[in-house]
Amino acid sequence: MRRVVITGIGAITPLGNSVKEFWDNIVAGTSSAAPITKFDASKYKTRFACEVKNFDGEKYFERKDLRKYDLFSQYAIAATEEAVQSAQIDFSTYSEEERADIGVIWGSGNGGISTFEEQVSLLYQGDGTKFSPFFVPKKIEDIAAGIISIRYQLYGPNYCPVSACASSNTAIINAFDTIRAGKAFMMIAGGSEAPITASSIGGFNAAQALSKRNDDPASASRPFDKERDGFVLGEGAGALILEDYEHAVRRNAPIYGELVGTGQAADAFHLTGTPPDGRGAKLSMRKALKEAGINTGDVDYINAHATSTQLGDLSEAVAIEAMFGDSSKKPYISATKSMTGHLLGGAGAAEAIICVLALKHGIIPPTINTKELDEAISKNLNIVLGKSASADIKYALNNTFGFGGHTATTLFKKFEE
Repeated sequence: MRRVVITGIGAITPLGNSVKEFWDNIVAGTSSAAPITKFDASKYKTRFACEVKNFDGEKYFERKDLRKYDLFSQYAIAATEEAVQSAQIDFSTYSEEERADIGVIWGSGNGGISTFEEQVSLLYQGDGTKFSPFFVPKKIEDIAAGIISIRYQLYGPNYCPVSACASSNTAIINAFDTIRAGKAFMMIAGGSEAPITASSIGGFNAAQALSKRNDDPASASRPFDKERDGFVLGEGAGALILEDYEHAVRRNAPIYGELVGTGQAADAFHLTGTPPDGRGAKLSMRKALKEAGINTGDVDYINAHATSTQLGDLSEAVAIEAMFGDSSKKPYISATKSMTGHLLGGAGAAEAIICVLALKHGIIPPTINTKELDEAISKNLNIVLGKSASADIKYALNNTFGFGGHTATTLFKKFEE
């Protein structure tokens, strides 16, 4: 089976519109939560979120073309542009036949939800017949993958996996499998969301999923804390260039890390809740380790899904304890959603970038805002609290879980020739 390496990374997040800015703020333990500016949230139970700041779509599209693309697609292109540049790729140097073996798998859980809101509002204000010609292609979840392929004229596998908050990790897994199976030598993988809208906030509030800590947004996301009261909604995109190792070496590409194992499973438990025993999480982590051919004692770092919800954090903590509790070496754990908020379908890709950079730089990002661990969570877990830690680490796990019981885990390795 082919080795799969990461040769490019790109990010648009609430903590910065480049990988460097994103990583610097992650290492510094910076919160991105603040009052919502995208719409009037004054009547909502939750009035804050983690918004992308100072994003300019005109850097990537002509002004006349911006109306064709929902914000989630604009984020996708922006992150991909950075990833392509960091990978030092010029797709125009590849023949049409070669570009048939370069593809795009891009995840999103919500697609163009702001476009959908705008169109429905116009629909009910008018006579019921007024639709934008761009409505459907702006809204559908798979359109970002299509736009990326059009932009770079890539003819390989192209689609969008939708698995709620596990979507972009699922995209990375599918891209990994595609390269390993010899069906492509390079894939753009990742995910994006732009869900900070009235219907998203209202819907998640109705589901009792969001924090309501309006008096102190910056400390609202507090994974594993005894007083956590829900997640903080975020937005943005993460993009990774996955490449066959031999091809990357031939073109002298920069290599950020290696993807060596993946796992997918289902909780088969509840529409939105997670099982007390963390069964799906355990299964996906176990499968990732098995595929990589390593043991639990080899894992140095886990970027936990940990969104700051009561049931979800506890379920994942139970799963991690069951998997790694007897290991002589306890993996470092951090919950970086305490800083970024929850990017939903884009979370897995953004956190994959964090894992890759943690391995590359030997830095474990912190979990911020967690003042007192929930008594139900094992004190045996090595959760990095407050500030970053330095460590020489070799393997990093990235967990993502979605409504519907979808679980997806990716396992990264520090690059070695």
